[in-house]
Amino acid sequence: MAPFLQPDYVGKDRLLGPCFSFLIEHPSRKPILFDLAIRKDWNKLPSYPKWVEMKWKIDVEKDVAEIIKENGVDVDGGAVDVIIWSHHHWDHVGNPQTFPGSTGLVVGPGFMKAHTPGYPQNQDATLLESDFEGRSVREINFQQESTGLKIGRFNALDYFGDGSLYLLDTPGHSVGHMCGLARTTTNPDTFVFMGGDASHHGGEFRPTDYLPLPKELDPPPPKRRGQGICPGHLLQDINPHGSATKPMYYVTKLLSHDKEVADWTIAGLGEFDAHENVLLLLAHDDAVVDPPQFDFYPKPLNDWYEKGVGKKVKWLFLGDLEEAAKAKEKGEEAFSWGTYP
Repeated sequence: MAPFLQPDYVGKDRLLGPCFSFLIEHPSRKPILFDLAIRKDWNKLPSYPKWVEMKWKIDVEKDVAEIIKENGVDVDGGAVDVIIWSHHHWDHVGNPQTFPGSTGLVVGPGFMKAHTPGYPQNQDATLLESDFEGRSVREINFQQESTGLKIGRFNALDYFGDGSLYLLDTPGHSVGHMCGLARTTTNPDTFVFMGGDASHHGGEFRPTDYLPLPKELDPPPPKRRGQGICPGHLLQDINPHGSATKPMYYVTKLLSHDKEVADWTIAGLGEFDAHENVLLLLAHDDAVVDPPQFDFYPKPLNDWYEKGVGKKVKWLFLGDLEEAAKAKEKGEEAFSWGTYP
């Protein structure tokens, strides 16, 4: 965790998690995809030797295209209209070549200038030239296309023009980073916030003034199950500020294109997250998959609010800090600050 997030908590030394891809279906339009996760043949990517050297464990059984084909989506027949990339990183762009040329790409502001041409034309690129071959690419210009629309602090684009899906301008992690906000029900209005890599851990935007650390955690974090309700003060005691309203983690410059802007965006996530009708899912949120906290594809996510998923998952990330809380109870240091800003 040290190079990416601070402080260094006892017992939490690495960042791991899934890579989410979202299939978004509309009643009168073709389905679209938000992110493609990691391609199955990731060994073909230009950064592969670096991952081998760093001994990263990457496990991908199927491409997204394979998964949705198996569930009745006519990928080869052009059923998917577009793939929206939250940003350019390898663990989000998947393999567009598994889709026909009729499936377009949608990217965020400044993307093409910053991240193209791809490899091998640009030997330093992380994207492949083949990712773009034979397909249209639409770069969103929020200033021109959104007519001043903002949701929270973010510039927003009503993608379908009917309030069912918004793209949000969420810079900081990388040039062109976008998040998605998909309406899942009406009456009440509920949404899934597709966070991409605007943040990598729930502790970066929880707790806040809008959503303070609860006085009691029920159910408690997994390792404390069977020991009764977990008092919130145990976790407040290991907060870097001893606070119930300030985040547990801070992103470092190494994980940000622009750390100051990334901090601003992360604060904006906290504003969305405080609304009980918004389910905020980061692309690599390990807390909601191990074990699974809701039904995954091919089952829909529209009933998440009715099933109480939001309340159930909100504080699960604190399970990562249980060893730190135990150390604090023993009178030992729960965390230390590394050399990363």
